[in-house]
Amino acid sequence: MNTAVNVNVVHESEAQRQHARVRIPAKLRFLDKDRQAQDVKVDDLSAGGLSFHSKQPLSVGEVLRGRLQFTVDNLGLSMDIEFQVRAYDNATGRTGAQFQNLEPRDIATLRHIITSHLSGELITAGDVLSTLQRDNFTKARKQKDSGSGLSAFGRLKAVTVTLGVFVVGVAAFGFVAKSLYGMYFVSHAEAGVVAVPTSTVTMPRDGTVNSLAEIGGQIAKGAPLASFTTSMLDMLKGSLDDSQLEPAKIEELFGKQLSGTLTSPCDCVVARQLVDDGQYAAKGQPIFQLIPRTTQPMVEARFSYRQFDEVKPGTRVNFQVAGEDEVRTGQIVSSASLNSDDLASDIRVQIKPDSAMPAELAGRPASVNADRGPSLNGLIDKASAHGL
Repeated sequence: MNTAVNVNVVHESEAQRQHARVRIPAKLRFLDKDRQAQDVKVDDLSAGGLSFHSKQPLSVGEVLRGRLQFTVDNLGLSMDIEFQVRAYDNATGRTGAQFQNLEPRDIATLRHIITSHLSGELITAGDVLSTLQRDNFTKARKQKDSGSGLSAFGRLKAVTVTLGVFVVGVAAFGFVAKSLYGMYFVSHAEAGVVAVPTSTVTMPRDGTVNSLAEIGGQIAKGAPLASFTTSMLDMLKGSLDDSQLEPAKIEELFGKQLSGTLTSPCDCVVARQLVDDGQYAAKGQPIFQLIPRTTQPMVEARFSYRQFDEVKPGTRVNFQVAGEDEVRTGQIVSSASLNSDDLASDIRVQIKPDSAMPAELAGRPASVNADRGPSLNGLIDKASAHGL
């Protein structure tokens, strides 16, 4: 048996016509002004074009308009078409033309007429109307393109937009998770302040004061803190008899001034000066607030009574002092009601910081919260204890 392959053989599907041509009784009437009176017989017809013998010369590539006429059940069926001359024989006048810009309903009508003619069926007006009434075309399938048609800039833009949406989504999820965690696992104090025990220096006599130390500066015990001046009359008040209370004597004593010095009672830091220099101060009026340098500042905070179980002594807390970026840690050492005489709605707690704080922070507000949620370090320690 000869098994040689003939390379000159062409498969029928490779050379077949795109549209079947049939001979159907039909006429073509030209609608152009130069050929309006010309009616020609259609030689053959297909869904893509037609052929006829033209009585007048035509040019290849010329686009013409015409009316294609059929006879169906003794009824005339006409169709306005636009066609382009693709081939023309000068000797015989045979012309081949291709349809242009056919509407979907015209295409459906042509296919129905051609299919019925090829199958040997009679073409009726009812069949034509039924064809025109139904939708004979389907929507084009979506192209499953995985981005291969995008340019490099288009792909970069798509990746950037996707990454941006992903980042925004992660940020939104993190914000919601943090808010829920803070709502259910963190107890926030209503107010907080850095507090230290202070020592107050008062005015020994009525008079004026002039400071000798700077605010925030350190001063040793017994060092001069301020000078004051007072009248002689104030010094001798209560020790004068009736003979010494004459107007002239009182005026003389009032005009004489005595000076004195206020000294520091401890190794302290000057926290506040309550009376400005040169101002008059009465006897016993506070002049300075001093903070002992050996005193450890603590934090006092106020929590709602609803958080009673969450701020017991021994509870670990986090706090941040105003003006600092560092978040400090500490432990609640005591708690008490703000008013011991009756039931109070607030609880005041004292917090001992884990690390020493400078005394200059005294009086600054602080943000305090107690985190009672699951700790990552705690989870790791538990996992290690179980040998995981």
